[in-house]
Amino acid sequence: MRIVLEESDRELADRLARDLRRLGHTVDPVGTGRDLLDRFRAADLVIVDLGPPDLDGMELLREIRAEGDTPMIAVTGHRTEAARVSALRAGSDDCMERPLGFRELAARIDAVMRRAAQRSGSGRGYDNGSISIDPVRRGVQLDGCVVQLTGKEFDLLWLLASRQGTVISRGEIMARVWGDTWNTRSRTVDTHVSSLRGKLGLDCGITTVRGVGLRFLRGTVAGTGERWENGQRAEAA
Repeated sequence: MRIVLEESDRELADRLARDLRRLGHTVDPVGTGRDLLDRFRAADLVIVDLGPPDLDGMELLREIRAEGDTPMIAVTGHRTEAARVSALRAGSDDCMERPLGFRELAARIDAVMRRAAQRSGSGRGYDNGSISIDPVRRGVQLDGCVVQLTGKEFDLLWLLASRQGTVISRGEIMARVWGDTWNTRSRTVDTHVSSLRGKLGLDCGITTVRGVGLRFLRGTVAGTGERWENGQRAEAA
């Protein structure tokens, strides 16, 4: 999981980043609110220090929340109920007080991400009768046989499958999968799509929308029975 950590205390930021990386996360530490605003779009989770040196912490939360549903954990130095309530009302999914305990932070990250998965339905997995994807175990099967994908191939496939029928721009794909918010002309996306089609078949559901991005055109979300064809929900037979 990709985490953007906004923390003005460099020593604390380095320590938290090191510990989070030991849990297998990719961590991007930033020291200011403006840096966080530049980078949060590529994150699966952001941790927000409510006392950045350049911006108001509550406004920072509101601005991030206004752009989408990126999970956020706020960190406050004010040990009051009012401070925690203000952070939650500003859009944070959780709020912790200083000093931070790492085991508690790790547990809160797990809880926030579980709730986010439930909201988006991403915990259900994907199954179109031929291809099945398990986002928890990061496994893919084609006609019952395990398909070996690289980490980035899986991330790209799951991003598309979890938002089936929606066109996702190359810029968002680069940001979400590779953490690159600048290089929208890269052939990286095309190379990985070609590799996925080679492993899963040309009819795997990944469709290029010229000049825009990529989408899944058909499939079934496990547990819903909904089928998609040509970007629309198909009528039941």
